[in-house]
Amino acid sequence: MAGYSGSKDDYLRRLRRIEGQVRGIHRMVEEDVYCIDILTQVAAVTKALQAVSLGLLEDHVGHCVVDAARESDDAAATKVREAADAIARLVRS
Repeated sequence: MAGYSGSKDDYLRRLRRIEGQVRGIHRMVEEDVYCIDILTQVAAVTKALQAVSLGLLEDHVGHCVVDAARESDDAAATKVREAADAIARLVRS
């Protein structure tokens, strides 16, 4: 079971909203809207995706890492490494 399964509907709702924002940006480009207005919307989508990422990371640590720690030290180390790698990718993006 995924660590986010308790919040799955919330994530799906947020992702649908983000999808709509991206479609709106697409439409803005098609309609030659002012660059800064488009960049403002891109920043909003980026922030929304970051919020989803942080929520998923929190769910992963709270569920998957904790369960792995109960299983064994090796399993815990693997999950912690996965989380650290995910954090590194998020920080670089």
